[in-house]
Amino acid sequence: MGAQPKIAIVTGAGTGIGRAAAIALAGAGFAITLGGRRIEPLEAVAAEIEKTGGAALPVGCDVADEAQVKNLFDATKQRFGRLDFLFNNAGLFSPSVNLEDLDVAQWRAIVDVNLTGAFLCTQAAFRLMKDQEPRGGRIVNNGSISAHAPRPNSAPYTSTKHAITGLTKSTSLDGRKYDIACGQIDIGNAETDMTGRMKRGVPQPDGSIRPEPVMDLDNVARAIVYMATLPLDANVQFMTVMATKMPFVGRG
Repeated sequence: MGAQPKIAIVTGAGTGIGRAAAIALAGAGFAITLGGRRIEPLEAVAAEIEKTGGAALPVGCDVADEAQVKNLFDATKQRFGRLDFLFNNAGLFSPSVNLEDLDVAQWRAIVDVNLTGAFLCTQAAFRLMKDQEPRGGRIVNNGSISAHAPRPNSAPYTSTKHAITGLTKSTSLDGRKYDIACGQIDIGNAETDMTGRMKRGVPQPDGSIRPEPVMDLDNVARAIVYMATLPLDANVQFMTVMATKMPFVGRG
């Protein structure tokens, strides 16, 4: 009998980075719970994974809702018995609005998903990982280039991504006693449906609109698999994967 597969939860798994990560993790031998607000895309990803012999469980989940997060992790434990890897990927972009014109409800919506959602999933993962046998596991948070440098008119998104860095560090420290490792992947201009506008032109700090280079999503998926498959005595604390020529390093 072969070794039992490792078990992963990926949030925001129906599209974009989450979808690519889930499929890549399944290809690396993980059984996957797919979390997301819309069940139809999750079921499509599950079917794609199962078509190649993998195991996938789609679970509708708004990570900002504590009860739905509990259900996501309970369903994982019931189906697979344990949890080895969590990819905190679910997130929302903030609307491009002048800071002084931003509605507080828009601010709270971004904070609830991007920050509180990641915290709730991390907390639920701790509760599973610290009591299972063998003990421990790994959490990777989806940061962003915005965890380092903002785009214009992006205060809510940038603030949550800076906060994710703090959550990553606290999780990494507090997880040591339970053999839980935590790292962060900061992604810049991976080509998805949500970043298609990069090639058409996006606002720059000098007020101009210019197109930006993008990179293939497979580069991100392979990086996540690398982080996920390390032994628990090794950790990638922070990794930046970005389009080489995007505006970030230096003056643009």
